[in-house]
Amino acid sequence: REALRVLEVMGLIRTGTGSGPTAGAIIIGTPSGGMSALLRLQLAAQSFAVEDVVQTRIALESAVVADLASAESPVLVDVQRVLAAMDDESLSPEEFVALDAQLHLALAEAAGNGVTVAMMGGLRDAIEGYVARGIRRIADWDGAASRLRHEHHRIVELIGEGQAEAARAAVTDHIRGYYATVTAPTE
Repeated sequence: REALRVLEVMGLIRTGTGSGPTAGAIIIGTPSGGMSALLRLQLAAQSFAVEDVVQTRIALESAVVADLASAESPVLVDVQRVLAAMDDESLSPEEFVALDAQLHLALAEAAGNGVTVAMMGGLRDAIEGYVARGIRRIADWDGAASRLRHEHHRIVELIGEGQAEAARAAVTDHIRGYYATVTAPTE
């Protein structure tokens, strides 16, 4: 019973009392919230290497932007909204990083693959962890934020232009570039 309660809290099942088709433990058809929570727990318990998280992120996000660029008319309203919010140069590094996470998740949501969205949601804590730790290592935050803004805009432009491979390369370079910046030896 305790395990069923845990699964219910995680959003993987719903329970009902009595008899009939709504009674007992029922697996939820679209468990994205539960799947994300389960992946977050697994990542926290295993403490995977940041390099592994970065590689997984590249695999997921490069597919996302390529799919969006290949779509006939991708709906990027939420992506554009977050991108516009990120253009505010008065944002603190922490606010910028929070919006950055929203932007990457909005891209995944726009692509429409529920499994990818759930996986990105599950990876979110791990991603935000290394991204947030990394901002402390960047001496010129304003310059870095400007570069990241430009990269985000370029990725979205490439999607809008239907350039799938260029968008894939741009998001890969973006993710690898930030990771390289924050893991470079300090002087």
